[in-house]
Amino acid sequence: MTGDSRGNISIGDSLLIGDFLDAIWMEKGLSANTQESYRRDLSQFALWLAGCGRDLISADAALIQDYLNDRLQARLSSRTAARFLSCLRGFYRYLLRENRLSENPLALIDNPKLSPSLPKSLTEADVEALLAAPDTDDPIGLRDRTMLEVLYACGLRVSELVGLTMSQINLRQNVVRVMGKGSKERLIPMGEEAAAWLQRYFCEARPILLNNLPDEVVFPSARAQLMTRQTFWYRIKHWASVAGIQKDLSPHTLRHAFATHLLNHGADLRVVQLLLGHSDLSTTQIYTHVAKLRMKQQHAEHHPRG
Repeated sequence: MTGDSRGNISIGDSLLIGDFLDAIWMEKGLSANTQESYRRDLSQFALWLAGCGRDLISADAALIQDYLNDRLQARLSSRTAARFLSCLRGFYRYLLRENRLSENPLALIDNPKLSPSLPKSLTEADVEALLAAPDTDDPIGLRDRTMLEVLYACGLRVSELVGLTMSQINLRQNVVRVMGKGSKERLIPMGEEAAAWLQRYFCEARPILLNNLPDEVVFPSARAQLMTRQTFWYRIKHWASVAGIQKDLSPHTLRHAFATHLLNHGADLRVVQLLLGHSDLSTTQIYTHVAKLRMKQQHAEHHPRG
């Protein structure tokens, strides 16, 4: 059976969706964005069901499968389909628990298999070109070069980098103290190269950018204020263009490169986990896939029988 999106959601479906969202907000404290995503997914499904003359309570496994097939034919990604199914499972579990339903229509429907989403990374040559792009005779250029060096040396999140304060940097021991997600503190070695750039930046550029005013922020904007993530992202894109890097970079690209290059050179996965501040090792394991993919590419490129 195939439906369309013409028609309106019934008042009953609208109330069910609202009750479900209120319940999970109370139980899990979901963010406003997640709640809106759930509302949109369920409303689209209810609208499709209305085109079939059915509603959320009367939907069965065959209808749900038809809906998924329709969405997949419309080029819905398997990851988005998995998110929708996760939302739908929670919704029907809620209905069962509230005795509004006697049987779970998703009991025999499996989640689509997902291939790991590999983060975009840069080669070591790309990183060297990016680092060399800023004009370090200019205070802004020297600041940007230092930021790139620290980002690549420490694998920081962009929010951690732009929010750095002077008290978080110890140039005697060449370490950075970072407060990451979940208010978890970690100490990260930065290496001599990044430390040397910081020392030069503190002497030559930072006082100029701050107009010699006292401030704790390490990397002020051109207006002597705390730099935003968006501003730094613009700076990375600018220097990537100067360096001739054609890849589509993300705000985390140098963090990904940091992890991948460490593993390529034999670093232990758990050490990389600690440096990145991941609470779960499985989050870090994605970088082993990146490292293996790079290894295969190198083999194919350089081995005489590759």
